Amino acid sequence: MILHFSYEELRALRTGADVFLEGEGATTGGVLAPPESRARVEALQPLLHGDLSLSTLEELWGVQTAVTTIVECLRTEMESLVVAMHAADEGAVASYFDFAHAFIVSHRIGELASEMAALIELVTGSPPTNESARDFQFPD
Repeated sequence: MILHFSYEELRALRTGADVFLEGEGATTGGVLAPPESRARVEALQPLLHGDLSLSTLEELWGVQTAVTTIVECLRTEMESLVVAMHAADEGAVASYFDFAHAFIVSHRIGELASEMAALIELVTGSPPTNESARDFQFPD
């Protein structure tokens, strides 16, 4: 399966990954993320230059964890900038768009994960397990 991104979505995800990895919410006093989330964001960051080819549901779950982490970081960053500056401040507006583009990707990933899980269930007769999520291959 291919996960498509627009230029704006890729830019927002790269920005969010950088913010997260540089400070993990340090500007807002956030709690440190679980090590798995950090590892997933680190693994996704170098891939954010084009569409992603994902051949298993397990791979998609990893991307989903990373993108969810990035979205939450961007949400916190946006809220912080709106409160610290003003809702119409250029930085606050830019942070809103970064959040919104990443949020759209997160939603699309959720839909794709549901479709992949339904297909696995249709073919195997049972909901996806960790094993079937790892072994069931989806072509591009």
